[in-house]
Amino acid sequence: MALKVAIVGLPNVGKSTLFNALTQTAQAQAANYPFCTIEPNVGDVAVPEPRLEALAKISGSKEIIPARINFVDVAGLVRGASKGEGLGNQFLANIRDCDAVAFVARCFVNDDITHVEGRIDPIDDLDIIETELMLADLESLEKRRPNLEKRAKGGDKDSANTVRLIDLALAQLNDGRPARAARVPVDDEKAWHMLQLLTSLPALYVCNVDEGSADAGNAYSDLVATRALRDNAKSVVISAQIESEIALLDSGERAEFLETLGLEEPGLNRLIREAYALLGLQTYFTVGPKEARAWTIHAGDTAPQAAGVIHGDFEKGFIRAETIAFDDFVKLNGEAGAKDAGKMRSEGKEYIVKDGDVMHFRFNV
Repeated sequence: MALKVAIVGLPNVGKSTLFNALTQTAQAQAANYPFCTIEPNVGDVAVPEPRLEALAKISGSKEIIPARINFVDVAGLVRGASKGEGLGNQFLANIRDCDAVAFVARCFVNDDITHVEGRIDPIDDLDIIETELMLADLESLEKRRPNLEKRAKGGDKDSANTVRLIDLALAQLNDGRPARAARVPVDDEKAWHMLQLLTSLPALYVCNVDEGSADAGNAYSDLVATRALRDNAKSVVISAQIESEIALLDSGERAEFLETLGLEEPGLNRLIREAYALLGLQTYFTVGPKEARAWTIHAGDTAPQAAGVIHGDFEKGFIRAETIAFDDFVKLNGEAGAKDAGKMRSEGKEYIVKDGDVMHFRFNV
């Protein structure tokens, strides 16, 4: 499961600087992890996971394979993008197949970098982008509805259900709210997702601050944090400029640089963690002499569902999962010690996987 996050924002808010920092980080990881640039505007980055390093060391794994996250750099949007202004709909379409949207808001003052709106107002930045996405959704739904309504009147139940969901989305959008504000019944979630609405995607607000505000934020980022609470979104403070500098340093220099800034870790780590939390994702591990690997699943997934992330046959033929909690694996120095101490559990089809579980699946095809 590769998480895909669209990075959107107005021109000159630091969006591309942030994306470049992400891709530079990925290039730095290339010595240890598989890396590829899928397209010029898509960066494939390893998810920071210190637990994986610990597991590999204990097990003597030859290779470390982290989970992946894809960041899509969407060209800077402007007022009227939904109607084709700037690069317009060409790049709005790039957002539709993403899992979440990271809205980058400018929370720094720099007279050398002009703002397209001629002012520094992160809340207005967010409003402009959200409005353009809402207008694009409105146009898309209003174009689709007439044909679906005709089919529904002809007795097509799927079309009737889609029209009902379109009307649910239109009610939100026409009231000036994003589609994600709608209360969608659990049974309709799959069909709702198929509408591919830009404003139904979970939102992460990225406050791009100056270097001096990278640790605690500033008055601008505080406004965005308050907005995130109102919108049931997540927010994170990050200095794209600092991140671009960190990405070019080796591990030793990076730690020293972070310490001088009063930071415990790169902001990109926090960004990725917030994206995971936003989507309700968690990690489990498989470990052996050949490789130590992190796998991404949804919180609440069962053991067979977790096995299916590796291969569909693992889920279909699932028998049981030999499971060790991460803390037990480390404390008892690996699988043998955990087994001797009675900390290896045999879990069946109903087991809900916990974050950090170390698992080995038994299956029959």
